[in-house]
Amino acid sequence: MVLASAGRRPNDWATQFISGTVAATACAARWSAAAASGPAGTGCCAGPPQPARVRTAAAPAAMTGKVVRDSIGAPYRPALGKDGGVATLRSVNVGLPKDVLWRGRSVHTGIWKSPVDGAAMVRRLNVDGDGQGDLGGHGGEQRAVFVYQLDSYRYWREFLGRDDFSYGQFGENFTVDGLADDEVRIGDRYRIGAALFEVTQPRVTCYRVGIRMDDPRMPALLVRHRRPGFYFRVLEEGAVRAGDEIVKVADGPEAMTVAEVDALLYLPGHPRDRIERALRIPALSPGWQGSFRAMLAQPEAASGNAGLVEAEPAPAWAGFRPLRVTAVDEESSTIASVRLADPGGTPVAPALPGQFLTVRLKPGLVRSYSLSGGPGDAEYRISVKREPHGLASGYLHTHVRPGDVIDVAAPRGTFVLRPGTAPVLLVSGGVGATPVLAMLHALADEKSGREVWWVQAARNGAERPFATEVSGLLAALPNARSYVAFSRPGPEDRLGGDFDGAGRLSATVLGGLGLPGGVEAYLCGPSSFLGDVSAALAGIGVPAGRIHTEIFGSRPGLTPGIGATPTRAPHLPEGEPGTGPAVSFVRSDLTVPWPGSAASLLELAEACDVPVRWSCRVGVCHNCETGLLSGDVEYTTEPVDPPAEGNVLICSSRPRSAVVLDL
Repeated sequence: MVLASAGRRPNDWATQFISGTVAATACAARWSAAAASGPAGTGCCAGPPQPARVRTAAAPAAMTGKVVRDSIGAPYRPALGKDGGVATLRSVNVGLPKDVLWRGRSVHTGIWKSPVDGAAMVRRLNVDGDGQGDLGGHGGEQRAVFVYQLDSYRYWREFLGRDDFSYGQFGENFTVDGLADDEVRIGDRYRIGAALFEVTQPRVTCYRVGIRMDDPRMPALLVRHRRPGFYFRVLEEGAVRAGDEIVKVADGPEAMTVAEVDALLYLPGHPRDRIERALRIPALSPGWQGSFRAMLAQPEAASGNAGLVEAEPAPAWAGFRPLRVTAVDEESSTIASVRLADPGGTPVAPALPGQFLTVRLKPGLVRSYSLSGGPGDAEYRISVKREPHGLASGYLHTHVRPGDVIDVAAPRGTFVLRPGTAPVLLVSGGVGATPVLAMLHALADEKSGREVWWVQAARNGAERPFATEVSGLLAALPNARSYVAFSRPGPEDRLGGDFDGAGRLSATVLGGLGLPGGVEAYLCGPSSFLGDVSAALAGIGVPAGRIHTEIFGSRPGLTPGIGATPTRAPHLPEGEPGTGPAVSFVRSDLTVPWPGSAASLLELAEACDVPVRWSCRVGVCHNCETGLLSGDVEYTTEPVDPPAEGNVLICSSRPRSAVVLDL
């Protein structure tokens, strides 16, 4: 549901600069209220700016903080358009990162820019005097200079009903007269002053442009209205100044504009032929190329946008359904397997090798466990380690018996075996063997000729699960090898028989295995184990893109620009308990009633210290996309492009019923 008015003008943001820190707490309430009201639907109905005459651009005076009513209020036609106007650099803007107080948190950002007097030197990575607060999302060779147009200034002035813009308002380094997003093409080259530039990609918007504009809708509006701005790569360093003419020296191949490429990734409808065209542009930045390749590789059965988040097939059923326990088997001194079948005898829906099941053992006790059996089996098998203080694992080990009925959600997960012919490395620690065992089953079932390495770490033989089962599967594969490491071998464990090496897996151990080139590595285990083994594999030359990991428990959070804070275990939010629907965070072992004061599921998760991932906070980037295992939600801000079936964007949604989230 969309509640915002297109003509809303945000209140002025009184920003105080105190010891280099922007104190902006006064806007926090307006930010939350605006985020709840959402973007102005398909606000493009406001239409493009009216045709205007060509202006000769003159160099502006020094104008730090000056409102640019004169430049925006007078009509003009963007240069380098159909009528051949002159493009001009109107302002060069720089700013170093600073800490901004936002909603009680400190955000490190370089989005505040001020005009430069005189000439500025543009270098390969930056304009002198400029900096970025988050180098993971901004800056670098492909994003050295951000460009935004006076035509878009005029558009937003009219659309938002504001007259308080100053040069650098959108975080741009170059404010230009001309170079419209629907005219400039990826790969175009321009001479400005003594420097030479190449267009590499549209801007990737995040929540910080909303902070700068005092309007949290802006990341979505920039995309919906096809006015993102774009980045230059610096081909030749040199000095530039306001008033410099912009001369086009080369056309980008494929004739794809900035607005077109931006829409291809973020807006609904992703024509394959146009994605293929975009990938033929050498100047397109590697990050965007990777997103478009992922979209081309997206399985037909998958929904959602694989260019933004990893794709997976839609769940076989919605919510939970009852399955009957057929067996409970002991796999080691600490691990037991539970087999689950359809009560009516129908084979269960197939799962991909590496996926997990979510089980509801009783009200409020919901957990996810990896599947460890063969993907084509008629029943599911989950294998669970009993943790010393684990409520769910203790319940499964002591209460669940054959004949019991358990509510189960459909298999999910993107940690799955990729098809192909590349060598496969399956690495596990402890109960982390479960998903990679399912992968080993899949390889054995298809009698794969791929080289397969099974590397398993355990404390000792008593705690090593699936030893006999793994041995039989490896024997069925023509090119399989194994290495088993015990960190603390027992007195009855035989070196060379029960295990191959004592101690932990290290770069020395992995390097000595003789792993083939091009290996695809799949890792599962405790977070420290994953970090150590991933680093060891990288140390012996395995590219990061070929190292796939699955972690039990909460995934690492992503909070761009916000420094690390002391970690707390997920907990109930402060204040009076809510009275709304139950919200279950499965990976965090937490269920809380929805409090009416929360603006979104994301805000509730943050209040509970549940690790979350986000960037735009308004339905564009999909970093917050999360599995909705059961329940219904409503969107306060309609997503720019819908999430995959069975998923939800938690940044802009609220529960309509009890919900279970894969968080």
